[in-house]
Amino acid sequence: MRTLSSNRRLILTLAMLFAIVRGACSAQAVDVSAHVELTHQGKQDAHLGSSNVVVWLTPLQDGLISAAPRKPQEYTLAQKDKQFRPHLLVVPIGSSVNFPNMDPFFHNVFSLFNGKRFDLGLYEGHIHHAVQFDREGISFIFCNIHPDMGAVVVSLSTPFYAVSTADGAVLIRSVPTGKYRLNVWAENVSMDSLNKLSRTIEISPQSSQLGTIQLHSSGDVMSRHLNKFGENYDPASKSAY
Repeated sequence: MRTLSSNRRLILTLAMLFAIVRGACSAQAVDVSAHVELTHQGKQDAHLGSSNVVVWLTPLQDGLISAAPRKPQEYTLAQKDKQFRPHLLVVPIGSSVNFPNMDPFFHNVFSLFNGKRFDLGLYEGHIHHAVQFDREGISFIFCNIHPDMGAVVVSLSTPFYAVSTADGAVLIRSVPTGKYRLNVWAENVSMDSLNKLSRTIEISPQSSQLGTIQLHSSGDVMSRHLNKFGENYDPASKSAY
């Protein structure tokens, strides 16, 4: 009787292991695609086409995000020729971003908006400071000396994201099948419009195309920002330095 009972326990254990293995093997990862159509209100940013639109999928089921973890890394947002390079960074939450001053004059990098709030103060050329983006959000980056300088850092807690190309193509690779929240962000598009695009989706081998995402810009947001004191920039700040 003991032998029979032991055999039954063994059979039940093997059956459970087989079910777990079969479930793991049946889980699939697919490439999710979309197309972005970004129309511009003015001509100033029309040359960008439909590029720099961030699309990401937030898992709504346990275990999905562990299938493709994206660890925090180090990134660089350089100040060169009174510009931030690159203009847009998308980073995993917890990542550090270096802000080297590669110009022969002073800069003062700050962000006092949604996302990471910081002020690096005044620092001269060949000096750099780093900021850890430890919370999810959109951070608009500016210089308190040069009003024409602007950049964006998007920090995400999900590894499933992509940035659109100039022709509007979006490709998020190796997304496990399951339920997600679709999110979209573009620099000059109102938050109301972006929030309306957010929805729950089911990713599967038969449903991996998100279709066309249509966006309309509302003008150049970067050109309308204030300095770190909440005031208009001094007209003299548009000088050579």
